[in-house]
Amino acid sequence: QVQLVESGGGWVQPGGSLRLSCTASGSISSIYAMSWYRQPPRNQRELVAAIATGGATSYADSVKGRFTISADNGMNTINLQMNDLKPEDTAVYYCNGIIQPVSGNYNDYWGQGTQVTVSS
Repeated sequence: QVQLVESGGGWVQPGGSLRLSCTASGSISSIYAMSWYRQPPRNQRELVAAIATGGATSYADSVKGRFTISADNGMNTINLQMNDLKPEDTAVYYCNGIIQPVSGNYNDYWGQGTQVTVSS
């Protein structure tokens, strides 16, 4: 069983910073990539940032230059440093992993989500 657990959400004023973390645990054989998605109120879930094995990263245009994704512990933990936060960044942020469990093929796994609220 593979689990993803996020932490670090909360409330912040516009211009502030937050750091999200996500740790993958369980019977993991290999991790191909890890990503952060977000789902604003009354909107669809969207990709925010991704990091692949080897370190290649990609970002949504709306967060480039403000958000940074990084990985620790051989991709088992990823972080999202969010700076210069704007009200439109308000959303539930979800961690996603393309992970191969010990007894199976690669599959999509999701965390439970963490709320980020940016308001004055």
